Amino acid sequence: MKAIRYHAFGGPDELRVDEIPVPHAGPGEIRIAVHYAGVNPSDWKRREGQYQAFEDGVLPLTVGVEASGIVDEIGDGVSGVAIGDAVFGFGDGTVAEKAILSHWAVKPAAVSFAVAAGLPVMTDTASRALDEVNIKTGQTLLVSGAAGGVGTAIVQLACLRGITVIGSASSPKHGYLASLGAIPTTYGPGLQERITHLAPGGVDAAIDVAGSGVIPELISIVGHPARVLSVADLSAEQYGAKFSHGPPVYPELILANIARLCADGLFKLHIAGVYPLQQTADAHRESAQGHVTGKLIIKVC
Repeated sequence: MKAIRYHAFGGPDELRVDEIPVPHAGPGEIRIAVHYAGVNPSDWKRREGQYQAFEDGVLPLTVGVEASGIVDEIGDGVSGVAIGDAVFGFGDGTVAEKAILSHWAVKPAAVSFAVAAGLPVMTDTASRALDEVNIKTGQTLLVSGAAGGVGTAIVQLACLRGITVIGSASSPKHGYLASLGAIPTTYGPGLQERITHLAPGGVDAAIDVAGSGVIPELISIVGHPARVLSVADLSAEQYGAKFSHGPPVYPELILANIARLCADGLFKLHIAGVYPLQQTADAHRESAQGHVTGKLIIKVC
């Protein structure tokens, strides 16, 4: 089968289409014929070697950790799913024609395969970040870099929890943020003054999604580093803020919940671009530029 792999850490040119053996589902796993796979900043950061300090991996490595598709093999001990079911979830090496999922949910008929493929990482990251920053109903949250995939999820999930959200992004993306329920503002110089105007009662917590070096400013805005969290800046802890990363804690619960929210029209994902399997490197390049609104997706079949 075809899979996107890299044989050395480095830039997007390290990615290649390889022919590799078809994997088989082990105990507690399922295999899917992949329709679509999501693109995440962690994919190209991992490819660059940024995660070597806290992840084990033997080269060559197959790209991707989330996908949607049709179940075609079921491992021992698995129940509640059948061959032919449409599912989405977390796996390893999902940018391939076949992939093993370790955690999954049934895809609602009202949700496309493309959208479903982009949901797992962003919703898990967003849910974990909201829990870890300890933001409560009725409080105000600042999301720095709110228009990307994880930001899109944080804004919507926070609003569903009754939290007031201020989201920073470039001016052309303000309409998008407003459509998600956020109060938009621009990033860059003068952020603290703008936030003071938008939230005269103060901001209770801040989440950095973009990793653009704003942790000290977010701490100044919130007033305490323990109420600031980043999902993208590895240096956050140097300032006393939190750095949040996986693996998922309650993946099945999160996947089932997002499936329900999407089916009910309470959660939406904007797909910024769909790339064929052979153009995965181009998707990585676009993601690394940091200007994606919503999510990039790889079409496998």
